[in-house]
Amino acid sequence: MKSVDQKLARIRAGKYTPKDFIIADAKDADMAFGLAAPGPARDTSGNFVPGFATRADYFNAIREMTRSGLVDIMLTSASAGEILANEGLYANSAITPAVRGNDTTDIWYPRGGRYGSEPSHPFRSARVAQVRKFADLSLYSVTFSNDVKRDLATLDAYSAFRAEAAPLGLRHFLEVFNPAFDIGVPPAEMGHFIADLITRILAGVVAAEQPVFLKIVYNGRDAMETLAAYDPERLVVGVLGGAKGTTRDAFELVSQAERAGARVALFGRKINLAQSPLDLVRLMRGVVERELPADEAVKAYHGALQDKGIKPVLSLDNDLAISDPILKGER
Repeated sequence: MKSVDQKLARIRAGKYTPKDFIIADAKDADMAFGLAAPGPARDTSGNFVPGFATRADYFNAIREMTRSGLVDIMLTSASAGEILANEGLYANSAITPAVRGNDTTDIWYPRGGRYGSEPSHPFRSARVAQVRKFADLSLYSVTFSNDVKRDLATLDAYSAFRAEAAPLGLRHFLEVFNPAFDIGVPPAEMGHFIADLITRILAGVVAAEQPVFLKIVYNGRDAMETLAAYDPERLVVGVLGGAKGTTRDAFELVSQAERAGARVALFGRKINLAQSPLDLVRLMRGVVERELPADEAVKAYHGALQDKGIKPVLSLDNDLAISDPILKGER
């Protein structure tokens, strides 16, 4: 069995321990940022240099993380997933490959574009039958607008995806973004608005089409705890990483979310834009498993950078700061 299936079985059976926390590396940014997806270029020592890395660099980062065994899921675009699966990357690995199943317009981020400032429109580039040839797990994402017509279109598209995926044995996890602009929901209620919609929608979905877990924004302890406690045997809750932030932000996010009931973390930019991604994830596990506090993990991370001869972009003092207002407010 893949590690994610073993961990999910223990979580659903009520036997969770922090060692069962699931970490996914989200390397699907080519479906959002295009050429900028691989992140900044690096020199032979690992220091950032001007310009963007290449797709070959991105693939090498995926291979390195997968072979490290530090994550449980590797999420990629369909085109990348096919290439890596066909080369045998996952054949003898405990890591589960996953593919982004849809690419709604609110994740289109070409340089100079403004798609993210408008309500989300459903769209899918990947074809379910083709994805199923090399993967059995997919990500499906939605963003609600608090607008009946737009949200009906979003849910109709999600229903059509499930109708295609389930008969082919393609499992999925459901990602729900916070809207990027005002939709008439007070900020303090956003977490509850999203949690209510998730549970309302999934109440009408039978077991064969249920998501294996959720991926949502951390909107504070109360919203996370309430959703995580609602139906833990079916609704395994995960947290998404969002913007890069500081290294302290990354460690605080997994720590606070896990203590509030999250059992999965799916980080894209926080991992991809780290100066030493493997060290970041290794220490992330240490934080989740309560072997060291978040501030000590940041210090250990800077020690790892020093050992590798990598000059940190942020000083230790600046990297120890919590920049996310929600994380800062709940300490």
